[in-house]
Amino acid sequence: MRINAMVKLVVTFVTCLLIANTAFSAAWPDKPIKIIVPYPPGGGVDAVARTYAQRLTEILNTNVIVENKAGASGAIGADFVAKSTPDGYTFLIASPAEVVVGPSAGQKVPYDPKNDLIPISLIGETPLVIAAHPSVPAKNISEFIVLAKANPGKYSYGTPGTGSSMQFAGESLNAIAGLDVLHVPYKGAAPALADALGGQIPIAIVGMPPTIAHAKTGKITILAVTSEKRSSAMPEVMAVAELPGMKTYRFTNWMGLFAPSKTPSDILSKLSIATTKIVREQSIRDKLLSLGVEPIGNSPKEFSDFLKQEYTTYSKIAVERNIKSE
Repeated sequence: MRINAMVKLVVTFVTCLLIANTAFSAAWPDKPIKIIVPYPPGGGVDAVARTYAQRLTEILNTNVIVENKAGASGAIGADFVAKSTPDGYTFLIASPAEVVVGPSAGQKVPYDPKNDLIPISLIGETPLVIAAHPSVPAKNISEFIVLAKANPGKYSYGTPGTGSSMQFAGESLNAIAGLDVLHVPYKGAAPALADALGGQIPIAIVGMPPTIAHAKTGKITILAVTSEKRSSAMPEVMAVAELPGMKTYRFTNWMGLFAPSKTPSDILSKLSIATTKIVREQSIRDKLLSLGVEPIGNSPKEFSDFLKQEYTTYSKIAVERNIKSE
């Protein structure tokens, strides 16, 4: 009898917890929501987050605040969210660096990106670009590959740093095309692009948005984009994936929405539906495209599958090309 009474007590307790949790989730949101951006204000991830947050505020009828927590290549902001209370009021808009690239290159982070963060939606992505100073006698990636093969060791490419997605893109190109182009790491994209513009380095692999204006004035030549197809922001520029044998070549900067592990599933579902709605609105799509970002807005399952492929790609290249974070 005592055992039966104990079982009934446990069942009652668990039932009460479930009812309380359901009631709590049903009231969501009843206070401001924070979206953490793990980078300083003014960058690409920040711009996407603020565009998204403004519209989410209107849809959910509650304040959605963007908070920047920069440092450690995005790890500080990601760790803050991973360790936040999973109550549906703290989310992360992440880039590949803190979720896939850094960990694949051996960066030690105080959280488990696969288990401590739940993927909700891939909001959008922007390709990297392979950009050349005008003195480089190549107008596209095909011509540069021929040039680099004829002059092994002569050319180098700058990136925002060791272990960055840009280094992965460069080393993958070296491996697949059989090139010997030296990697030169900088401390950020701005100095790498500045040296490419000044001719101190012949090639830079960086994010696309800051290069658009320079390409239009002829100060730099965009040889290719690294997405699987051409970018609508630069439709005249070919994708590396168009080349023979390069079909699987794909590296992008993406912006994805994550929640802390154990966030209630009904909250995740509501936010996923709201996110899909936002990204499909023409005004938001136009805004994202103006930032050089291709809108996506997929489901949690689709985003999860995408991340698995990203992990596989980056981990493989890290081992084959001995890429390690600083």
